[in-house]
Amino acid sequence: MPILYSYRRCPYAMRARMALKYSGIQFEHREIVLRDKPKSMLLLSPKATVPVFCVNDLVIDQSLDIMKWALDQSDPDGWKTVNEQAAQSWIEKNDGPFKKRLDQYKYPNRYPELDQGEVLSEVMDLMLKPMEDALRSDQYLLGNRMTWVDIAIFPFIRQFSMVNPKSFEEMPFPNTKKWLHDHIQSDLFNAVMEKHSAWIDSEIKKT
Repeated sequence: MPILYSYRRCPYAMRARMALKYSGIQFEHREIVLRDKPKSMLLLSPKATVPVFCVNDLVIDQSLDIMKWALDQSDPDGWKTVNEQAAQSWIEKNDGPFKKRLDQYKYPNRYPELDQGEVLSEVMDLMLKPMEDALRSDQYLLGNRMTWVDIAIFPFIRQFSMVNPKSFEEMPFPNTKKWLHDHIQSDLFNAVMEKHSAWIDSEIKKT
Protein backbone atom coordinates (compact mmCIF):
# COMPACT_ATOMS: atom_id res chain seq x y z
CA MET A 1 0.00 0.00 0.00
CA PRO A 2 1.27 3.53 -0.73
CA ILE A 3 2.51 5.52 2.27
CA LEU A 4 1.93 9.20 2.97
CA TYR A 5 3.92 11.05 5.60
CA SER A 6 1.76 13.98 6.60
CA TYR A 7 1.09 16.64 9.21
CA ARG A 8 -2.55 17.43 9.86
CA ARG A 9 -2.31 21.24 9.83
CA CYS A 10 0.22 21.65 7.03
CA PRO A 11 -1.46 23.27 4.00
CA TYR A 12 0.84 21.45 1.58
CA ALA A 13 -0.07 18.12 3.16
CA MET A 14 -3.76 19.07 3.16
CA ARG A 15 -3.90 19.57 -0.57
CA ALA A 16 -2.05 16.32 -1.18
CA ARG A 17 -4.45 14.41 1.08
CA MET A 18 -7.47 15.98 -0.61
CA ALA A 19 -6.26 14.99 -4.07
CA LEU A 20 -5.50 11.44 -2.96
CA LYS A 21 -8.90 11.11 -1.29
CA TYR A 22 -10.71 12.55 -4.30
CA SER A 23 -8.93 10.10 -6.60
CA GLY A 24 -9.83 7.16 -4.38
CA ILE A 25 -6.22 6.28 -3.59
CA GLN A 26 -5.88 4.03 -0.56
CA PHE A 27 -2.74 4.75 1.45
CA GLU A 28 -1.17 4.29 4.84
CA HIS A 29 -1.26 7.60 6.73
CA ARG A 30 1.83 8.32 8.82
CA GLU A 31 1.33 11.43 10.94
CA ILE A 32 4.63 13.04 11.89
CA VAL A 33 5.71 15.13 14.85
CA LEU A 34 7.54 18.20 13.55
CA ARG A 35 10.11 18.22 16.33
CA ASP A 36 10.81 14.50 16.03
CA LYS A 37 10.54 13.52 12.39
CA PRO A 38 10.76 9.79 11.73
CA LYS A 39 14.03 8.56 10.27
CA SER A 40 12.14 6.47 7.73
CA MET A 41 10.75 9.69 6.20
CA LEU A 42 14.14 11.42 6.25
CA LEU A 43 15.71 8.48 4.44
CA LEU A 44 13.10 8.75 1.71
CA SER A 45 13.26 12.55 1.46
CA PRO A 46 16.21 14.45 2.96
CA LYS A 47 14.35 17.77 2.51
CA ALA A 48 12.56 16.77 5.73
CA THR A 49 9.21 18.39 5.03
CA VAL A 50 5.77 16.90 4.44
CA PRO A 51 4.08 15.62 2.46
CA VAL A 52 6.16 12.65 1.36
CA PHE A 53 4.37 10.01 -0.70
CA CYS A 54 5.88 6.62 -1.43
CA VAL A 55 4.32 4.16 -3.87
CA ASN A 56 6.32 1.11 -4.93
CA ASP A 57 9.80 2.50 -5.69
CA LEU A 58 8.54 6.01 -6.43
CA VAL A 59 9.01 8.78 -3.85
CA ILE A 60 7.17 12.06 -4.42
CA ASP A 61 7.95 14.83 -1.96
CA GLN A 62 6.32 17.86 -3.57
CA SER A 63 2.63 18.41 -2.85
CA LEU A 64 1.72 19.52 -6.37
CA ASP A 65 3.45 16.46 -7.82
CA ILE A 66 1.46 14.24 -5.45
CA MET A 67 -1.73 15.92 -6.63
CA LYS A 68 -0.75 15.39 -10.26
CA TRP A 69 0.10 11.73 -9.64
CA ALA A 70 -3.25 11.16 -7.93
CA LEU A 71 -5.22 12.82 -10.72
CA ASP A 72 -3.33 10.81 -13.32
CA GLN A 73 -4.66 7.69 -11.60
CA SER A 74 -8.27 8.86 -11.36
CA ASP A 75 -10.01 12.16 -12.06
CA PRO A 76 -13.77 11.49 -11.95
CA ASP A 77 -14.87 15.14 -12.08
CA GLY A 78 -12.27 16.43 -14.50
CA TRP A 79 -10.17 18.48 -12.09
CA LYS A 80 -7.25 18.34 -14.52
CA THR A 81 -9.16 20.01 -17.34
CA VAL A 82 -7.99 23.59 -16.92
CA ASN A 83 -6.48 26.51 -18.76
CA GLU A 84 -2.86 25.64 -17.99
CA GLN A 85 -1.60 29.21 -18.25
CA ALA A 86 -4.26 30.53 -15.87
CA ALA A 87 -3.68 27.61 -13.47
CA GLN A 88 0.06 28.20 -13.42
CA SER A 89 -0.45 31.91 -12.76
CA TRP A 90 -2.59 31.22 -9.69
CA ILE A 91 -0.23 28.59 -8.31
CA GLU A 92 2.92 30.65 -8.81
CA LYS A 93 1.31 33.56 -7.02
CA ASN A 94 0.01 31.40 -4.16
CA ASP A 95 3.10 29.30 -3.58
CA GLY A 96 5.50 32.20 -4.12
CA PRO A 97 4.84 35.76 -2.95
CA PHE A 98 1.55 35.05 -1.18
CA LYS A 99 2.99 32.22 0.94
CA LYS A 100 5.92 34.46 1.88
CA ARG A 101 3.62 37.28 2.99
CA LEU A 102 1.30 34.82 4.73
CA ASP A 103 4.18 33.64 6.90
CA GLN A 104 5.09 37.24 7.70
CA TYR A 105 1.49 37.92 8.67
CA LYS A 106 1.14 34.73 10.73
CA TYR A 107 4.46 35.11 12.58
CA PRO A 108 4.95 38.86 13.16
CA ASN A 109 7.47 38.23 15.95
CA ARG A 110 9.83 36.71 13.41
CA TYR A 111 9.71 39.86 11.29
CA PRO A 112 9.92 42.81 13.69
CA GLU A 113 11.33 45.01 10.94
CA LEU A 114 8.12 44.78 8.91
CA ASP A 115 5.05 46.98 9.17
CA GLN A 116 2.19 44.51 9.69
CA GLY A 117 -0.30 46.89 8.13
CA GLU A 118 1.73 46.88 4.93
CA VAL A 119 2.08 43.11 5.05
CA LEU A 120 -1.68 42.66 5.33
CA SER A 121 -2.26 45.14 2.53
CA GLU A 122 0.09 43.20 0.26
CA VAL A 123 -1.59 39.91 1.18
CA MET A 124 -4.94 41.30 0.11
CA ASP A 125 -3.57 42.83 -3.08
CA LEU A 126 -1.77 39.62 -4.03
CA MET A 127 -4.54 37.08 -3.51
CA LEU A 128 -7.72 38.22 -1.81
CA LYS A 129 -8.65 40.95 -4.28
CA PRO A 130 -7.87 38.89 -7.40
CA MET A 131 -9.79 35.96 -5.93
CA GLU A 132 -12.77 38.15 -5.15
CA ASP A 133 -12.74 39.45 -8.72
CA ALA A 134 -12.61 35.91 -10.14
CA LEU A 135 -15.32 34.59 -7.82
CA ARG A 136 -17.64 37.50 -8.49
CA SER A 137 -18.62 35.97 -11.83
CA ASP A 138 -17.76 32.30 -11.30
CA GLN A 139 -18.21 29.76 -8.53
CA TYR A 140 -14.57 28.67 -8.64
CA LEU A 141 -11.23 30.25 -9.51
CA LEU A 142 -11.17 28.96 -13.08
CA GLY A 143 -14.86 28.91 -13.88
CA ASN A 144 -18.03 27.25 -12.65
CA ARG A 145 -16.42 23.87 -12.06
CA MET A 146 -14.00 22.93 -9.30
CA THR A 147 -10.47 22.16 -10.40
CA TRP A 148 -7.22 21.12 -8.74
CA VAL A 149 -6.29 24.81 -8.52
CA ASP A 150 -9.07 25.49 -6.00
CA ILE A 151 -7.90 22.57 -3.88
CA ALA A 152 -4.25 23.60 -4.11
CA ILE A 153 -4.96 27.16 -2.93
CA PHE A 154 -7.75 26.57 -0.43
CA PRO A 155 -5.58 25.40 2.54
CA PHE A 156 -3.50 28.58 2.37
CA ILE A 157 -6.54 30.88 2.33
CA ARG A 158 -7.92 28.89 5.26
CA GLN A 159 -4.65 29.42 7.10
CA PHE A 160 -4.79 33.14 6.40
CA SER A 161 -8.37 33.39 7.65
CA MET A 162 -7.41 31.71 10.93
CA VAL A 163 -4.61 34.12 11.85
CA ASN A 164 -7.13 36.77 12.87
CA PRO A 165 -10.68 35.48 12.30
CA LYS A 166 -12.32 38.73 13.41
CA SER A 167 -10.23 40.76 11.00
CA PHE A 168 -10.95 38.33 8.18
CA GLU A 169 -14.70 38.50 8.76
CA GLU A 170 -14.56 42.27 8.47
CA MET A 171 -12.82 42.18 5.09
CA PRO A 172 -14.91 43.09 2.02
CA PHE A 173 -14.57 39.76 0.22
CA PRO A 174 -17.98 38.02 0.42
CA ASN A 175 -17.43 35.72 -2.56
CA THR A 176 -14.05 34.58 -1.30
CA LYS A 177 -15.52 33.92 2.14
CA LYS A 178 -18.29 31.80 0.60
CA TRP A 179 -15.75 29.87 -1.50
CA LEU A 180 -13.70 29.25 1.63
CA HIS A 181 -16.72 28.28 3.72
CA ASP A 182 -17.90 25.80 1.09
CA HIS A 183 -14.51 24.09 1.06
CA ILE A 184 -14.29 23.98 4.85
CA GLN A 185 -17.76 22.40 5.05
CA SER A 186 -17.11 19.91 2.26
CA ASP A 187 -17.13 16.18 2.89
CA LEU A 188 -13.79 15.94 1.11
CA PHE A 189 -12.01 18.34 3.45
CA ASN A 190 -13.52 16.91 6.59
CA ALA A 191 -12.61 13.39 5.52
CA VAL A 192 -8.90 14.27 5.32
CA MET A 193 -8.85 16.17 8.62
CA GLU A 194 -9.39 13.14 10.84
CA LYS A 195 -6.82 12.94 13.63
CA HIS A 196 -4.14 10.26 13.57
CA SER A 197 -1.72 9.12 16.23
CA ALA A 198 1.89 10.09 15.66
CA TRP A 199 3.85 7.57 13.64
CA ILE A 200 6.77 5.90 15.43
CA ASP A 201 9.29 4.03 13.29
CA SER A 202 9.45 1.12 15.70
CA GLU A 203 5.89 0.34 14.67
CA ILE A 204 7.20 -0.81 11.30
CA LYS A 205 8.18 -4.10 12.94
CA LYS A 206 4.57 -4.71 13.95
CA THR A 207 3.16 -4.48 10.43
